[in-house]
Amino acid sequence: MRPRSGRPGTDTGLTATARRIIHLNYGFQLLFNLLWWMPVFYAYQKAAGLSDGQIFGIQSIYYVAFCLFEIPTGLIADRIGTRNCLRAGAVVMTAANLAPVLSASYTGFLIHFLAIAAGRSLTSGAASAYLYDGLRAEKCDEQYLKAEGTARALGLAAKVVCWPLVGPLMAVAHSAPYVLSAASAAGSLACAVALPRLAGPGGSPGKAAERSDGGRRGGAFLRDAGSALRLVASSRWLALVMVQGVAVFTLSRICQVNLFQPILLDHGIAEASHGGVLAAMTVAEAVASARPQWLSRRLPPVAWVSILSLALAGTLAAMTLGGPWTVVALLCLFAAATGFAYPIQRKLVNDAVPPHAPRATLLSVESIVDRGVCALAAVAAGAYLSAGHLDALLWHSALAAAVLLGAFQLLLRSGLVKKSQETSPSDALDTPAHADVDQRGR
Repeated sequence: MRPRSGRPGTDTGLTATARRIIHLNYGFQLLFNLLWWMPVFYAYQKAAGLSDGQIFGIQSIYYVAFCLFEIPTGLIADRIGTRNCLRAGAVVMTAANLAPVLSASYTGFLIHFLAIAAGRSLTSGAASAYLYDGLRAEKCDEQYLKAEGTARALGLAAKVVCWPLVGPLMAVAHSAPYVLSAASAAGSLACAVALPRLAGPGGSPGKAAERSDGGRRGGAFLRDAGSALRLVASSRWLALVMVQGVAVFTLSRICQVNLFQPILLDHGIAEASHGGVLAAMTVAEAVASARPQWLSRRLPPVAWVSILSLALAGTLAAMTLGGPWTVVALLCLFAAATGFAYPIQRKLVNDAVPPHAPRATLLSVESIVDRGVCALAAVAAGAYLSAGHLDALLWHSALAAAVLLGAFQLLLRSGLVKKSQETSPSDALDTPAHADVDQRGR
């Protein structure tokens, strides 16, 4: 029997190893994703002499590269182990953030973003897979939901605190945002190095441990890829859960990245206020990400993802009707719904993956689907904005999401898709049901 902490105010029911995994995951996620240069990268590249065509051309290459890198990196994670993949991603991210410091040119920034795509794709599925397998190996599965949500919340909170400091720091040292980003990535590498090796199915270390840590030493990459694709094709429930998440990812990404400033400018909100609005949205998303257990247990998680997706769609449509203050409030509501939905959706997908399946590869498949749809949506968004049809874009986005979710519910209720989550830990937002509300999962 593993020793478990019962002290008041601590994570009751966690083993020492589980607690270590969770806390190191917090540090890794926070530092790896703390990109100090994010608020100023456009102006920084302009100051370096890049044209708008060059800047947005690099961004287009970045999104394509990310999708392409997701294929081999998921396979790599399932072959060498998710823990090793996290370490590799942190090394690549550290080097990537130093590229503009060494060469503030088109080539330097292109290398920077290509390396960012490689580093993030190395960790996008591996981080979640390692945390899920680690807590399951310690028989602390019920803590996964909370651990994922809190990690996301801490990362968002760090951005709220750090991003306002970028301007003053640049006045002292122009390259400070990139140097600090590299230092943060190096800190995430230290967290990845400290992550424990996971116990195998029988609790023994060694080769079994490496297998549960995501490594599949036996097969070739193509065999792993074929296995993952066959699993998605044969598991209607897994495929459907992945498709349901497309609405959350696409709506949140398009609104918070592509349409955030156009929406504010369209309602007469000056650029000087955009930073404050973004900070408020980030706080709302961080709070919601940390507390998905606030949602009622009377509905299963799959229903909550659909409801939250509809809330995102409805909020977008409502932005066409309100004034400036209403739009700001709706953007914060949109961010909060996103914060609730992301950790629940990730747990649904993880729970739908069978034991011993190539988890990191399957999570990469989900990421490819999400980003592929998002890339198409971004092209459409650009066409709408060029024609001056922002309101039509918001309404049509909401309608498309509603149609997708309606089709999902029809398939679910028709009986064509078996509800494999009936015996899955995803049946509730928290398990066991009598657990203290602050101890429940992601």
